[in-house]
Order: sequence, then structure tokens, then C-alpha cells
Amino acid sequence: MKLRVLSAILLLLTLAMPASAASVHKLVIDGSIGPATADYVVEGLEAASEAEARAVILQMDTPGGLDQSMRTIVQAILSSDVPVIGYVAPSGARAASAGTYILYACHVAMMAPGTNLGAATPVQMGGMPGQPGDTGTTDPGSTGDGNGQPDAGGDDTAAAGADEGGEPTASASERKLINDAVAYIRSLAELRGRNADWAERAVRESVSLSADAALAAEVIDGVAATPAELLAAVDGRRVALEQGERTLALEGPAIVDRPPDWRHELLAAITNPNVAYILLLIGIYGLIFELANPGSLVPGVIGGISLILALFALQALPINFAGLGLLALGVLFMLAEALVPSFGALGVGGVLAFGLGSLLLFDTEGPGFELSMMLVAGVTAASLLIFLGTASLAMRAFRRRGVAGAAHLRGQTAEVIATRPVLRVRVEGESWRARGAADLSRGEQVEVVGVDGLTLNVARGDNTEGGNR
Repeated sequence: MKLRVLSAILLLLTLAMPASAASVHKLVIDGSIGPATADYVVEGLEAASEAEARAVILQMDTPGGLDQSMRTIVQAILSSDVPVIGYVAPSGARAASAGTYILYACHVAMMAPGTNLGAATPVQMGGMPGQPGDTGTTDPGSTGDGNGQPDAGGDDTAAAGADEGGEPTASASERKLINDAVAYIRSLAELRGRNADWAERAVRESVSLSADAALAAEVIDGVAATPAELLAAVDGRRVALEQGERTLALEGPAIVDRPPDWRHELLAAITNPNVAYILLLIGIYGLIFELANPGSLVPGVIGGISLILALFALQALPINFAGLGLLALGVLFMLAEALVPSFGALGVGGVLAFGLGSLLLFDTEGPGFELSMMLVAGVTAASLLIFLGTASLAMRAFRRRGVAGAAHLRGQTAEVIATRPVLRVRVEGESWRARGAADLSRGEQVEVVGVDGLTLNVARGDNTEGGNR
């Protein structure tokens, strides 16, 4: 009897608990795609595989991002043993640039009404001459309906990026970048059986499509207003995984939200180039202040922590090594200024090298990953003013008369207070033994011309600057 009761309780508990295999995990990409986004998606797909989820909904609203991070996500989707449903949502969202590649890689591609995708022209690392951000040839007459062949197809001049007059507008490196992106997105389109010609146009001409136009052009598999409607629309669809084909059974499973945890949020914050740059500045100036004022501790602790976080962020971002070298040189000069008195020469040179390095530091112009030029200009100008001000104060201190020792006494005006038995003079309220002309008289003003131990050498002179003090 007890055994039956126990079995019944266990059965009820089993029925009450949501089965992980009957769930659909939902990941959300909201914003620019970077290292933190790639880490979040890769871990989310692994967790879905471990939980034996039926599918993963990858909801996107992104303007694009870094190429390497996008490729990491695409590779994770292609190798996933859980079907991935790409979903551009909510209404008003977009899957632009890198988001288009990711949507093409998904086993099922869906969009919410009022969304769009496209504009997948890559931006060359480090920017491009002429028109940064436009690496392809855009046909002003393109409507982006997705039904035609790309204008560059079969035309070497257009594919190379030439204008109507035949003048080349793209360098060899730009054409190489675009052709690589075209081959990549076409391979994804052919793998999923989607419109490869429109995918090429999205790269070469930066065209975009609305949700309904994308469906009509066979770029996506359907339009759904809500995740529940999406599951109903794709239920029973067969998808091709690396392990073989699978039929989606998505009738009634619970949708489990998997938002980014605090670690991914922190990684996303510090891998923003502007945040990483500010952390780098705090770290450098904290260490400089600690070296200039040993024992302060607080600047050194804050600077060390900030510098480590900045270095962690920099290793996750595309870095230009020339810019990094200039940054390191600038830091060395500024550290030398704190340790070696150079009247600002090393400090000013370090600031200029640091500013130039900042402009070259991040080797990308991807959406959401641009370093603010206003930030660089403001920091460089402020640092330059600080070091120029410090150098000015140092020069004034160097030229100022000494406040102690023999150097301080030379040139001072003294008053003769006694001539017998020895000559004595008063300087700054103090009585000194003196050596001077034999005909000096009491009360006469003389000038200190030298110091010999505890005896002052004095002489008559017209210089009375300073008086008795």
C-alpha cells in the first residue's frame, strides 16, 4: 500500500514538473553583436542541447556588429544539434548587416510584421578611404524587392566597384572583403535553400526587405506576430541538422526564456570600445599617480583593477597593433615624466602618442563599436593641458629664487649693524658675520655676493631689490 502511494506521488510530481525535453529555449539578441553576444548565444545553444530542448528561438533586433563575433554565432548554429529558429522581433526590429547572416544560417527563418533585414555590406576593418561604411556599389535605382539578379553579376567592372563613368571606386582589399562576404552568405543561403541572389544583393548593394517582401522573395520561411504563433507555424517542418533531418514537434511545449546573465551583461559593458578606453585611461593615470605619490594606495588599487578589465576587453576586440604600440609608447613617456623631471617634454610627447594611438586602436567601424572621436579629443586635450600646466609650474619653480641655503642668500640686500670688532650684517632678521670693504659704516646697505661657510661676502652695490626681510 505504501509503495503504491509513493509511486502515485512520484507520478504526480513527474507530471507537474515541466519536462526539459518538451521545452523551447528562447535567446534574445538586442543591440550590436560583439564578443559578449557570441559568448551568450554559444552557451545558450549548449545549454539547450544539454536540456534536450526541442528547439531554440533566437530572437533578434540588431543593427549588426563585429564580423568575428557573427561568424562565431553562425558556426555555433550550423553545428547545433538543436534546431535554431531565427526570429526578427518584435515589430519595428531589424536584422541588419551581421543579423542578416545569422538569420540566413538559422534552420528556420521567421520575422514579425513590421520588421526588416538586409544592408549586409561589410565595413572594412580600420575604415575605408572615400566613404567609410560603404564597401560596395549601391544602385540608386534598386528597390530591394529581392526578385532580380545582382547588378554586379557577370559584370566585372560593377563587381569591382566602378561608377557610371568607369572610374574605380573600390580598392583591391575592398573587393576582396566584399567577395568573401558574398561567398559566405551565398553558401548559407544554398545550405538552407533560401534566395541566394538576393543575399548577394544585400552584400553588394546594401538593399533591405520588409517581412512580407522577404517572404515573397523566399528569403525567410514565414511571418509570425508572436512566439506562440511562430511555433504553430513551423510545427511539423523538417529541418536538416548535422546529425540528419529532424521533424519539428512544437505543439504545446513551454517557451523558456534564457536572458543574458550578469557575466554576459558585464562583458557586454566592458567590451564597448568607449568603456574599454575609459577603463584604460583610469588604469594608466591611477598607476602614474601612484608612482608619483608612493603610498597613496587608492589610485594604485583602482588603476590596477581598471587596467586589468581594460586589457580583458581589448583582447576580445579587434585591435590595430600600430595603435596599441603608440599607446604603449605614450604610457611609457608619461610614466617617465612622473619619475624623471623633464619639464613636460616626456609628458607632452606621451600624451600626443597616446592620442594618435587612440585614433588607431580599434580596427573596426562596426555598428555600436565605434570609438567616440569626441571622447578621444577631449581626453587628449585635457591630458595635454595637465602636462603643459605641470611643465609651466615646473619652469616657474626652476626660475624662482631659492628659499633656503647659499643660493637663497646671494643677491639679498643686507644692513651693516656693526663694524667692530668684526663686521656684522643683518639679512632677513638674522645677524651674520661678514667680510667686506674696510670703510663700510654702520647702517649702510650692502649686497650679499657670496657665502663662505658661516661668513657672508658683501659689497656695495645699486641692487637693493628685496630690502631687509
